[in-house]
Amino acid sequence: MATSAQHFSVNPPSTLLGPSNCNYKTPSLQISKNPLIKPIKTQSLKEICRQESLKEAFRSLSSSFTGQNPPQFRLDDAYSLVLELCASEKCLKQGQQIHTHIAKSNAVGDRVFLSTTLVFMYGKCGSLLNAEKVFDRMSERSVFAWNAMIGAYVAKGEPFEALELYRVMRVYGVPLDARTLFCVVKACGKLKNLCNGSEIHALAIKLGLGDHVFIANSLMGMYAKCDALDVAIRLFHRMSGRKDVVLWNSIISAYIASGQFIEALRIFGEMLEAGLSPSTYTFVMALQACEDMSLGKVGMEIHAAILKSNHHRHVYVANSMIVMYTRCGKIGEALRIFYAMDERDSISGSSMLSGFVQNGLYNEALEFCQEIQEAGLKPDQGSVVSLLAASARSGNLMCGMEIHAYALKSGLDTDLQVGNTLIDLYSKCSKTNYMDSVFQKIPQKDFICWITVIAGHAQNNCHLRVLELFREAQLEKEGVDKLMIGSILRACSGLKCISLAKEIHGYILRRQLSDLVLHNTFLDVYGGCGNVQYASRIFKLIEAKSIVSWTSMISCYVNNGFSNEALDLFLSLKETGIDLDSIALMSVLPAVANLSALWKGKEIHGFLIRKGFIPEGSIASSLVDMYARCGILDNSLRVFNCTRDKDLVLWTSMINAYGMHGHGKAAIDLFKQMEDENLVPDHVTFLALLYACSHSGLVDEGRKFYEAMKNEYQLEPWPEHYTCLVDLLGRANHLEEAFQIVEGMHTEPTAEIWRALLGACRVHSNKKLGEIAAQKLLELDPESPRNYILVYNVFAATGRWDDVVEVRMRMKGKQLKKDPACSWIEVGNKVHTFIARDRSHPQSDEIYEKLREIIEILEREGGYVAQTKFVLHDVEEKEKVKMLHGHSERLAIAYALLGTPEDSIVSRVGSALVEISGDILKITYSRIRVLTESKADGYSNYLLCPIKCCRSIRVLEAL
Repeated sequence: MATSAQHFSVNPPSTLLGPSNCNYKTPSLQISKNPLIKPIKTQSLKEICRQESLKEAFRSLSSSFTGQNPPQFRLDDAYSLVLELCASEKCLKQGQQIHTHIAKSNAVGDRVFLSTTLVFMYGKCGSLLNAEKVFDRMSERSVFAWNAMIGAYVAKGEPFEALELYRVMRVYGVPLDARTLFCVVKACGKLKNLCNGSEIHALAIKLGLGDHVFIANSLMGMYAKCDALDVAIRLFHRMSGRKDVVLWNSIISAYIASGQFIEALRIFGEMLEAGLSPSTYTFVMALQACEDMSLGKVGMEIHAAILKSNHHRHVYVANSMIVMYTRCGKIGEALRIFYAMDERDSISGSSMLSGFVQNGLYNEALEFCQEIQEAGLKPDQGSVVSLLAASARSGNLMCGMEIHAYALKSGLDTDLQVGNTLIDLYSKCSKTNYMDSVFQKIPQKDFICWITVIAGHAQNNCHLRVLELFREAQLEKEGVDKLMIGSILRACSGLKCISLAKEIHGYILRRQLSDLVLHNTFLDVYGGCGNVQYASRIFKLIEAKSIVSWTSMISCYVNNGFSNEALDLFLSLKETGIDLDSIALMSVLPAVANLSALWKGKEIHGFLIRKGFIPEGSIASSLVDMYARCGILDNSLRVFNCTRDKDLVLWTSMINAYGMHGHGKAAIDLFKQMEDENLVPDHVTFLALLYACSHSGLVDEGRKFYEAMKNEYQLEPWPEHYTCLVDLLGRANHLEEAFQIVEGMHTEPTAEIWRALLGACRVHSNKKLGEIAAQKLLELDPESPRNYILVYNVFAATGRWDDVVEVRMRMKGKQLKKDPACSWIEVGNKVHTFIARDRSHPQSDEIYEKLREIIEILEREGGYVAQTKFVLHDVEEKEKVKMLHGHSERLAIAYALLGTPEDSIVSRVGSALVEISGDILKITYSRIRVLTESKADGYSNYLLCPIKCCRSIRVLEAL
């Protein structure tokens, strides 16, 4: 049947879907009026298609249509050959052009055959919608058409649709073949549907296809994905005598899918012993099995086998070797393979970039990207993800933004994985506004996207934004997993929102999501919110406590001022036999420092040394702080000097240690040394420096460093810096200047600032400024008993007893009660605590008798007179003397003097360092203001003079 004359011109766009070898201009395909049987050099076209040259195939097909005397041929075969070539090359646009011509030409004979080929082509090219359209319009379908459509679903990642179509196929009674079962078994594997997969296996046996190698390979892969490796192994052994390379590949792949890499390599060795020659795919899988660093030597042996078999020139094998060597940490070897490759694809560069990132070579990854771009390789999606990860982990924001710009130009910014990595980049670089912008532009957000952006805001302490995003995720019907809950709980802790933390806790209990990690997280959250009771209850409920659980609970106690409980819990931890790590040991060091439990601190230091923990970084900083707060500055200095790599935190800790002991000049000298080491001070460093100047009376130096912080280092002062500066000026009686600084602050002064000013007004008897500071202090923080006690003391020091009574009445009305000040001393590896006029100690009578003896000697031989001006109570002078004699520090020192001559005691009593060894007593006052409410507040209010007592104890120093 003749058709009307027509011309069909094919002009594909310059950019085509599919691999890079499809990017060319296809020649015009000219078709003139012709009958069904047309002359064409079919054999020539077959040869061209075998050579996989789509461009030449189109040219040959077009010239054959317009030739003068071409031979006879079947047009169906010609179309089929070109469509199969389009499928293999995944060139969708060219396949669509052939489809358009078939629909217009009406010159085909076997419509079922060509429609089946079209379904196959669309499926291979990933165009599932077009494949469905062709399949649905077929009036007659062969088993090949059904197989093509089922295979298209499987290839596109729609295994459920594949099984549904298979059921329809069975209902229609279409006969099955090996290809049908192969595709259906593969779909069952993707769904991990062992039940259906086993049914298909039984059907294959029933149809006599059970021993078919093609089916056996598919079944072994399915069983491996369904965690039934034992069945796959039995199936493999039953195929004895019929094992080809493909079957060996299948069982090796099954072992790898199950994570049994050693077994996979053993099977690979058996395959070589059986005399089979590995294929390219075999070598690729064997290299995948060598992903563990311990298997690097085996990987090198496989590399040698690849070189002998001449498979190293294959790009897939070379890429696998690159991946293997980068996973084993041998970047140099991977680079050598990369540069030796005759042909490279995008995966080659992407694998190399990923290897740099995995090995922490972030700057090298960025340099390598520039190198491959200069060589003409453009970064693909995987490369962009690796480069963004490298920028994020190295903190290189500018480079990350350049890659972001490239992703925008390349159209990769809407890719989900690229978008998630961009969110992570801006999160690590603290650019939350950029992070939100990227998040909003992602068209189809998945669950990982929500987790990433919520975690990013949590890490940047944007706690309210975390809760907003969490609500949005709930409105979008997104699920909740443990990672997201962890970010929400971090926000609850930052906001001190214990009510929301309880809600999340209840949600977890109802959903039965509790595990050890979440339990530990709740310990941190409740501890951060100050609810120690809840944290303690959760800790007791944890059956299998890990070292993290113990560390979290110890930190909870320490951070909430329960140092004794923290130390007791640490002792319980040691009894459990759990291996202690450096973090657990560092968590208890602040408790040791708070209690001045020097011997416990030394024990922990010794344990760190015995366990091989190098005193570097945070360990060294914690030890420096612990020794300084226990009064042993020399040990702090030894730890500092023995540390090789001193970071900013360690320098700051040592500066703070000097300041704590009143060595302001030494602190300043150390700061200058730090600057010479090209370390840039931060806010905390200047805080320690101002603290040192304050406690050494270095007013001019303190002013200078305050100005340098603002002008030279461009650091905006924190409220804590103003507190230190006001304290510095107040101690030196520059009260007007201190008041002007408070008045000139850009932000509202905090209660701590007014408290520092009020304390200075009390010392220097400045009533006018004292009244202003007292009023401001009680307005800002009317619920703190400390503030009322300080105001009470100011009024009492000036004899304003009516105002004192009013303050006491206000405290009583608010039901405020101040914890009594206490002093403690460590004797015999045990901490003894005392409060003023304490009678609770078992040796109380002996302590007071010893104290009476000391006072008598002081009065008789040292001319000691009690300084009753420090007793701020409206009582008689005699009563004031009694109150002064019952001071908690005196009780602690008297108890220390009760020890035997062999005792050696070094401890801190309030603001004094007490050292007793034999008949020598040394007391050093370092003028430390105690900040913890449970300790004695203010300065020491008496001074011991050189004395001799019944045990010939001498005071060598009293500063």
